[in-house]
Amino acid sequence: MTYRISHWINGQHVQGTSGSTSPVFNPATGEHIADVDLATESEANTMIASARAAADSWKESSLSQRASVLFAFRELLHNRSDDLARIVTREHGKVLSDAAGEIARGLENIEFATAVPQLLKGGHSAQASRGVDVYSSRHPLGVVAGITPFNFPVMVPLWMCGTAIACGNAFILKPSEKDPSASLFLAELWKEAGLPDGIFSVLQGDKSAVDALLDHKDVAAISFVGSTPVAKYIYESGTARGKRVQALGGAKNHMLVLPDADVEMAADAAVSAGYGAAGERCMAVSVVVAVGDIGDALVEAIASRLPHLTTGPGIDPSSEMGPLITEQHRDRVAGYIDAGAREGAEVVVDGRDAKYPDRGFFLGATLLDKVEPAMSVYQDEIFGPVLSVVRRETFDEAIELVNSNPFANGTAIFTRDGGAARKFEQAVEVGMVGINVAIPVPVAYYSFGGWKASLFGDNHMYGPEGVAFFSRGKVVTSRWPDPATSTIDLGFPRTR
Repeated sequence: MTYRISHWINGQHVQGTSGSTSPVFNPATGEHIADVDLATESEANTMIASARAAADSWKESSLSQRASVLFAFRELLHNRSDDLARIVTREHGKVLSDAAGEIARGLENIEFATAVPQLLKGGHSAQASRGVDVYSSRHPLGVVAGITPFNFPVMVPLWMCGTAIACGNAFILKPSEKDPSASLFLAELWKEAGLPDGIFSVLQGDKSAVDALLDHKDVAAISFVGSTPVAKYIYESGTARGKRVQALGGAKNHMLVLPDADVEMAADAAVSAGYGAAGERCMAVSVVVAVGDIGDALVEAIASRLPHLTTGPGIDPSSEMGPLITEQHRDRVAGYIDAGAREGAEVVVDGRDAKYPDRGFFLGATLLDKVEPAMSVYQDEIFGPVLSVVRRETFDEAIELVNSNPFANGTAIFTRDGGAARKFEQAVEVGMVGINVAIPVPVAYYSFGGWKASLFGDNHMYGPEGVAFFSRGKVVTSRWPDPATSTIDLGFPRTR
């Protein structure tokens, strides 16, 4: 029996009225388990009006009140994380340990946001000029929205909502229609934590819901994570309407392995970063660049590990890799393996041969060697368990390969040479760099984001740049002179 997934408006579940729904599947079984409502423009407008009214009072709340709510939400989420992980696994397919890890990393962002009294503390300069003081403060934007992807239905919303709410805004979440239940779980926890109704809302839907948020004059800012074409569309549409937009796009993350690297450690890292979450991560390593003569040994070491990976339903504690999100996506990824073989890549391990007892959307771990930049498996973001090995003779050639790629989200280098690592970190044109760290996702008190086609907008996500994005600065210049000293002076004000 299927269940229905609805909106969250003004602190309660509200069923959609459009009559349009989208199916939600259990990727491990292929079973149609739910239908999610798709919002109309009218429903979006109702939600935005509710958020607008709530934001007007929430911005007047004290910083200690906001911190108190965030602390309560953090405790509730921590205590209920196992329940939420099961929801994520049921609708996304990722294994339970991966779902738990996603929630834990999201919690770090809530913990960062609990420091809102410190984060929003302005500056003060006494006697900037004779008898003149200058001070700064930060203020909320009003109603802001987050549009989030299917691959992290908890972590990415938590990248946005905690900071946005801490800054005094009302936040509307538009989650992926492929795995939307986690969004409502978060909404219920926010309510239980004491957040006023209307400050956290959930708008279920597809592109029509996205466009409703882009079009509405009362939505001041939009934060997005997803593919590059959609990121570009949201950035251009939102900024054309005068909104703040931070839109994180796709990735093609390279991991360089130098000849001096420990082959076994590098192979472990490549397998972990390439096949975790079935490759459905924007920070997944999808290209291993073997430099010099390390290629044969590295490919052999990676290939030897793949038969020992346990692929199966995410709810099974023995599973290490689950299914892909939909049947269509599974077939799309398999098509890239077909194309790679046709274009001349060597299929070292073929995930298309894997057999599973269930009807789920499974694809085994795949390793391709001798991949070249002209091949589609290199050019496109595959978003699946396919790891490509590109060979380059020199370190400089490897750096040039990374820098010539249009994506610039994350990259990593494995080496024992500190000088080479420092040269790489300085020369590589990528937003997030790992040194012997395959997935360099920054901790919550830094900020997340790439360069080039991986980011549209000026602010990276969460951390200090998240605070800057979800608030705006005001500077006050203050003077309290004796009225008897007042004169007319048409010259430009000086501070000396």
